[in-house]
Amino acid sequence: MNLAAKLDVIYGSTGLSPALLATIVRSLEQANIEGTFYIGYPVMASADSNTTIDALLVAPKPGLVAFHFVQKGEDYKAVQDKLYYVLESNLGRHESLRRGRSLGVAVNVLSVFPEGEVPAPADAAYPAASPSTLVAALGGMKPLDDATLFRSVSAAIQRVTTIKPVKKRQNIVKAGSKGAILRSIEKEIANLDRWQKSAAIETPEGLQRIRGLAGSGKTVVLALKAAYLHTQHPDWQIAVTFHTRSLYQQFKDLIERFTLEHLGDKPDWEKLRIVHSWGSSATDGMYSLACAAANMIPTNYLSAKSRFGVMRAFEGVCDELAAAMKGREFGLFDAVLIDEAQDLPRSFFRIIDAITKPPKRIVWAYDELQNLSDAGMASTAELFGRDVQLTNTPGAPQQDIILPVCYRNTPWALTLAHALGFGLSRERGMVQHFDEPSLWLDIGYMVEKGPLDYGQDVLLARGPRSYPTFFEALLTPADAVQSQGFNTKEEQYAWIADQVAKNLKDDELDADDILIVLPEPITQRDEYYSLRRHLDSRNIPSSLAGVTNDRDQFSQSGIVTVSGIYRAKGNEAPMVYIANSDFCVVGHELIRLRNILFTAITRSRAWVRLCGTGLSMATLQKEIDAVVNSGYKLAFRIPTQEQLAAMRRINRDRTAEEKSQIRKAEKSLEEVLDLVKRGVISPDAMPQLKEILKAMQDKGGKA
Repeated sequence: MNLAAKLDVIYGSTGLSPALLATIVRSLEQANIEGTFYIGYPVMASADSNTTIDALLVAPKPGLVAFHFVQKGEDYKAVQDKLYYVLESNLGRHESLRRGRSLGVAVNVLSVFPEGEVPAPADAAYPAASPSTLVAALGGMKPLDDATLFRSVSAAIQRVTTIKPVKKRQNIVKAGSKGAILRSIEKEIANLDRWQKSAAIETPEGLQRIRGLAGSGKTVVLALKAAYLHTQHPDWQIAVTFHTRSLYQQFKDLIERFTLEHLGDKPDWEKLRIVHSWGSSATDGMYSLACAAANMIPTNYLSAKSRFGVMRAFEGVCDELAAAMKGREFGLFDAVLIDEAQDLPRSFFRIIDAITKPPKRIVWAYDELQNLSDAGMASTAELFGRDVQLTNTPGAPQQDIILPVCYRNTPWALTLAHALGFGLSRERGMVQHFDEPSLWLDIGYMVEKGPLDYGQDVLLARGPRSYPTFFEALLTPADAVQSQGFNTKEEQYAWIADQVAKNLKDDELDADDILIVLPEPITQRDEYYSLRRHLDSRNIPSSLAGVTNDRDQFSQSGIVTVSGIYRAKGNEAPMVYIANSDFCVVGHELIRLRNILFTAITRSRAWVRLCGTGLSMATLQKEIDAVVNSGYKLAFRIPTQEQLAAMRRINRDRTAEEKSQIRKAEKSLEEVLDLVKRGVISPDAMPQLKEILKAMQDKGGKA
C-alpha cells in the first residue's frame, strides 16, 4: 500500500546534533521507509507541561513512532511513559482515531542511545537502540497500514483537523445538488503535502520565501508556522502581517485553533501579534509600530493619498520611513511572517528588516499573478537592500519553497485563470509571462509538447498530482467554469440575481457560499447598489464587504457577499460570479487588469461564472473559448527575453504623470476624430494620423 511517495524529512526547531540527525535520516532512507519524519515536532500539551517530541515517524511501516534521543543521566523509561501517554491522550481526542474505547492506532516509542550505551539486558516493553541498530529495532514496531487511519493520523499530527468546516449542511435533500457536492468536498481530509509541511514547520535562521499558487494553502501554512514558533519560543515577539484587512479574522481563528492544539491554551496575544501592514487610527499596523520605534509621526491614508495618489499611497509613506530608518536597527520582533507579499511595496520589506532582530527571521509568502499593481516579486536584493542567496541545503530548513498543488480551485478554473491572466490566447499578443519558463513546472504544469524555453511553442496541462482527485470525481468542466456576455449591465445583474436565486432554492447552496466580485475598484460602490436592486427584488440579502459590514469581516452567515477585488483577495467561496469581466480586457495597464481577472477567478472553490458586457466581453469570450476548446490546455509560444522586457514596458502600471499625458492624448484624438467626422478637416491634411497608424503597426498593434 503506497500511502506516501517517499520519506519526507521536516526539520523543526531542535537542539539535536545535526550529525546525529543526518545519520538517522540516512538509515531511514536506506531502509526505503515511506512516510514523514518530523524533527522537533510536534509540541503536545499535557496537564502538567508541554512536550516537544524529539522526532516522530508517521509511516505505514513501521507505523507511528516517537523517538527519544537519550541525554546522559535520563531515566529513559520514564520519558517513554510520558511520550506514550501524551501521544495517546492527544490522538484520543480525535473521534476518527478511536475504535470503541481504545485508540485505533498503535503508539510506538523508541529510545536512541549513543553507540555502545544501549542498556543490557534489553527490556521488550521499552525498546532501545543505537543509531546503527535503529532500523532493526523499528522492525518490531506495530504498523499503521490502514489507509483511512494513516490519513487521519497525519491530519491530527499536522493539526489540520482544526480547519475542517463547521457547517453541517443538514438542509441537503438532493443527492446531486451543488450543496451535496460541496458537502462531499468538505468532508475530505486535508492533509498537508510535503511542500506545505516544510513551509509550515521549517524556519531557517534568516530569510525564507514561500511561493505558491492561489489556493495552495499559504495563509494556512503561515498560521501553522506562527502557532508552532509561538509554542516553541513563548518568549519571542512574533508578528504576522498582511495587506487585505479581511484576513485579520481568518488569521486570528486559525492561529488560535492551532495554538490550542499545540498548547491546550490560547496564544499570548501580547507575544504573538496579528498586525495589518498599515493599520488605522484605531489599531496598530506594522507601519505605525515602525514609526513609533523610529520616533516618527505616521501618515494617515487621506494625507498619503493626496500626496502620492491612491495606488501609491502606502508605497509613498513606506519609502519615506525606510529612508529614515536606513542603517539603523530597532529589534521589535524575533520573527515576522508576511502574507500577500506581492501587494506590499519594496520599502515595506526594508522596514520589516529594520525592526526584526538578528538573525532576521523574516518569512514572506506570495503569488506573482495575484499582484494587483505590478509585474512580479522583487529579488532579495531589491527587497532588503542586501543580496541574500536563498538556498535549500539538505539536512537543514528550506529557504525557498514553492507550493505547486492547488487545493482551492478546480484544475479547469486555474488553467483558465493563467490563460487569461497572461493573455495567452489574446489576439493582440500576450500581456505578461514568468521571467523563468521553468516556473510552469514548479507550479504544477506538465509539458505535453515542445521545449520549455524562450521563443518556443509549447503545450501545457495541469499535472495529475497538482490538484485533489475529488475535483474530477465530483465536478465537470462544463459546470465548474461558465461565461456569459450581455448587452447591458442591467441585463447582466438581472441574470446574476436569477442565478443566485436558483443557487439558493434549487442547488441547495447557502447564501454565504456565494461571492460576487466587482473588479473595478473606483466604481464598486455604485455598481453594488445597481446589482443590489436586483438581489433585493428577489429577497436575497447581500452586503458589500468592508463597506456595509465590518471592514475586518468578509462574509456573514445567511448573506451573499459582494466584494471589490481588493477585499476579495485572500478569501474564497464555493460559487463565484465575476461581474463586469470586460473591465479587465482593454486599458493602458494591462498587467494590473489581467492580474485582477486572475485573482477574481481564483477565489472560486468549485464553480465560477464570468460575466460582462459589450465588445470587450466578446473579445474575452474568444480567449475563454480557446482554452475550453483545447480541453483546458495551454498552447502558446514562450516569449523571448526581449519580448518579455517589451511587455513589462508596454503593459506596466503608469505613473501619475504618464496617466495625465495619456488622458490629454486621448482627448486630443477624440477631438480630431470629431472634426474628421463632421467634415471640418480631411485626414489627408493631417500626415500625423498616418504616422500614428504606422507606429501602432510597428508596435504590433498592442493596446
